[in-house]
Amino acid sequence: MTSLAPAQPDQQASGSSPSTPDRALVRPGTGRGRAGASFTSRAAVTAVLLLATLYMLLPVTWLLFASTKSAEQLYGSSIFSVTDFAFFENVAGIADQSDGIFFVWMGNSILYATVGAVAGGLISVAAGYAFDKFRFRGRNKLFAFVLVGVLVPNTATVLPLYLLFSPLGLTNTAWAILLPALCNPFSVYLARIYSQAYIPDETLEAARVDGAGAVRSFFSVALPMITPGFITIALFQFVAVWNNYMLPLVMLTSERLFPVSLGMSLWQGYTRGDPEFAPLVVTGSLLSIIPLIIAFILLQRYWRAGMTEGAVK
Repeated sequence: MTSLAPAQPDQQASGSSPSTPDRALVRPGTGRGRAGASFTSRAAVTAVLLLATLYMLLPVTWLLFASTKSAEQLYGSSIFSVTDFAFFENVAGIADQSDGIFFVWMGNSILYATVGAVAGGLISVAAGYAFDKFRFRGRNKLFAFVLVGVLVPNTATVLPLYLLFSPLGLTNTAWAILLPALCNPFSVYLARIYSQAYIPDETLEAARVDGAGAVRSFFSVALPMITPGFITIALFQFVAVWNNYMLPLVMLTSERLFPVSLGMSLWQGYTRGDPEFAPLVVTGSLLSIIPLIIAFILLQRYWRAGMTEGAVK
């Protein structure tokens, strides 16, 4: 009996050997066009980043040059020209003004911002961690209420806070600035995101098996793993409290309690009647951003740290 085998194609007629795979057709110029498009996109992104950098550095550069000028030079010469270096004279004028009240304002701002960053950041991280890892009745509804707070601007809460603090005698005190800094809905939301991404449930379960309670699990296990997130939230809180203007304006009446943002606004009003205050305002504005720059430089290494340290492999 004869078996029928499938017919083999004529290899010689096709001009290909059985060991040579067919080559895919490549359009001419495709690789070059793709490389050109990639270069164009990189150039566009680089140009946008350079413009953003210039936009952020130009005001600081203006402050650097303006702080070296006297009142006459500030109004009568080009801002980027260097004539007489009057920076130290301006700093001395700031120190002599009202018995050095500028440095009192700086100390107040450092106190308000540091407490708001550390205590407020810790409360926000604990709240975000609880919303993520704990299961309790009404959790999602309560978190939705927190998200509503993100949509409310801080200026809209100033008057209700004043009406709450006034009967308690907390207005014109440091507590009027510190207590609102302890609660930030956006920081709670951000903390929950970090908790979901970088704190495995298996690690917490292992801690519970070893006998750790909820509080110890948070401080000994969860908080070290989420340290970069805590630093990020603390920096956001620090900058927000440092730049806060409307709340101190409504709550405080004593100049000795003013933060530097409100104090600079007060001195800015003096320049309308006395132009000699202009160099003091400019130099004080430059000095007021130095703590922010130091905070970012010292804490940036925590952002580069391994955010998954201690995670289950």
